[in-house]
Amino acid sequence: MNCSISGEVPEEPVVAKNSGLLFEKRLIERHILDYGKCPITGESLTMEDVVPIKTGKIVKPRPVQAASIPGMLGMFQIVRLSVPCPISFIRICQFVYEEWDGLMLSNFALEQQLHTARQELSHALYQHDAACRVIARLKKERDEARSLLAQAERQIPLSFTAPNAANATALSNGKRAAEEDELGPDGKRIRPGISSSIISELTDCNAALSQQRKKRQIPPTLAPIDAVERFTQLNSHPLHRTNKPGILSLDIQYSKDIIVTAGVDSNAVVFDRSSGQIVSTLSGHSKKVTNVKFASEAEFIVTGSADKTVRVWQGSENRNYDCKHILKDHTAEVQAVTVHATDNYFVTASLDSTWCFYDLASGLCLTQVEDTSGSSEGYTSAAFHPDGLILGTGTTGAIVKIWDVKSQANVARFDGHIGAVTAISFSENGYFLATAAQDGVKLWDLRKLRNFRTFSPYEENTPTQSVEFDHSGSYLAIGGSDVRVYQVANVKSDWNCIKTFPDLSGTGKATCVKFGPDAKYIAVGSMDRNLRIFGLPEEDGPSEA
Repeated sequence: MNCSISGEVPEEPVVAKNSGLLFEKRLIERHILDYGKCPITGESLTMEDVVPIKTGKIVKPRPVQAASIPGMLGMFQIVRLSVPCPISFIRICQFVYEEWDGLMLSNFALEQQLHTARQELSHALYQHDAACRVIARLKKERDEARSLLAQAERQIPLSFTAPNAANATALSNGKRAAEEDELGPDGKRIRPGISSSIISELTDCNAALSQQRKKRQIPPTLAPIDAVERFTQLNSHPLHRTNKPGILSLDIQYSKDIIVTAGVDSNAVVFDRSSGQIVSTLSGHSKKVTNVKFASEAEFIVTGSADKTVRVWQGSENRNYDCKHILKDHTAEVQAVTVHATDNYFVTASLDSTWCFYDLASGLCLTQVEDTSGSSEGYTSAAFHPDGLILGTGTTGAIVKIWDVKSQANVARFDGHIGAVTAISFSENGYFLATAAQDGVKLWDLRKLRNFRTFSPYEENTPTQSVEFDHSGSYLAIGGSDVRVYQVANVKSDWNCIKTFPDLSGTGKATCVKFGPDAKYIAVGSMDRNLRIFGLPEEDGPSEA
C-alpha cells in the first residue's frame, strides 16, 4: 500500500477514520498543521482522526547514488555544502527528511492544481463547441427567415401591407422613416437634391458620349434594309397569365440577349431568347406593371406599376431576381421608367405630375420635380437623351416637355399631338426625337426645336402605342394596330416604310416594340400574353438554302 500523498510505501503508515485513506504519518501531520483538512477529500481532519497501523519492518532498496562509494561521497558532499558545520549525522538525516516531506507536499499540491486546471479547460472547450453550434444554427434560421420575408414582401398585395396609407410611414431606400421627419414647411417631402459630384459625373458622361458620337459609324454587322424587308415571325412565347393577358412594356439586354417584359398580370418576366426559357418571374406588384428597364448589364431591373410603387430587383447567382427596394414616392400610377447612360441613376414619371430622380444602388430619391408652370397634367412617358443631360417626358395633355437634368428646369415644350403622349424615343444621332400619341408619330429636330415630319399610319380611333429607334439610329419602329419599320433619313428626305408586320395577336394593339442587337430581330409585345420575335429564318441545312 502506498501513501496517498507521496505515492510511496510509508515508513509509519496511518489511516484517516473518515476517508480510510493511507498516509505517511509525518506528511499528514505537516499537512494538517498547515491546512487542517484532508488533502484528498478536503474534509476537516485532525491528528485525533488518524489511526496508526502496525506493519512489518520495511526494508527500502538503496538509491542509485548509494550503490557505489563515489556516489555516497557525492551525497555527503552535497549535504556538507548545504548544511552548516559542525553537525551530526542524525541532524543530517532529519534535514533530509524535512526536505523530502516538503517536496512531496508541494508536488501533491501541484498535481491537484493540474487536475483542476484540466477539468476547467475541458469544460471551457465543451462550452465553446456548444456555443459555436448554437451560433451556426441561429445564423441558418436567420437566413431562412430573411428569405421567407423577402418572398412574402413580393407576394403580399400592397393593400394588405399598407392598410392605412395616410398614417403609414414612408418607405424609401428600403428603410422606414417617420413622415414628420421627411416633410418640410410646405408639406412636401425633403429631398437631398442632385449633388455637385453627381452633376460632375453626368457632365463627364455627356462629354465622353458626345465625343464618341462624332466618330461613330454605322456598324457593319447592322442588318441591311433587304434583310429587314424579309423579316417574318420566328416564334411566339406565352410568358404571362391567361386570365390577365397583355404585355405593356419590354426591354432587351444586348450583351446577354435576354428580354424582360411587363404584364397586366402584375408580373415582370425575364426571358432568355437564345434558349427560349423563362429565367425568372418577378412577382410583388399588386397591379399591372406599366414599364420595365434593365440596368447595370442586367444586374438590376427597375419596374414601375399602377400600384404607385417602383421596385428595384437585383440579380443573384442562380439567375433569379430579388426585390432590393420598394419605392413609394409617387401618389399615382407610375407610367414610365428610364435609366441614365451611367447605369447609376434612373428616373420615374407618374400620373401625379411629378418625375423622380433616383440613385440606383441605394434606391434613394434625390429629387422629385413638379412643373412650376402650374400644369396638372400627369406624365405618361419618359426617356433620357443618349447623352444623359436631357430628359423628355410626355403628358396626358398631349404636351412633350424637355428638361435639363442638372437644373431640373423645363427648357422646351412641344405641342401639336392629340391625346396622351404614349411613347418617347431619342435617336442615337442625338438630335432626333420621336413621340407617339393618339394621332400618330411626330418627329422633332432638337437643334431647331420644331416638328419636321408626322406619320399617321392608323385610323383616327387607333392610337399609336409605341415608337422606338434602333441602337444605331438607322431604323424607326412604330407599334399600333400593326408594327411598321421605317428607314431613318434626314430632315428633308423621305422616311420610307420598308416593312409592315400584321397584328398576329388578334387584339389590334401592339403595345411595345424593341430592336434586338444590330437590328437582327424585333421583339413585339401585344395585348395577348405572347412575346413575338420577328427576324430572318435560320438557314442551317443545304435543303433550306
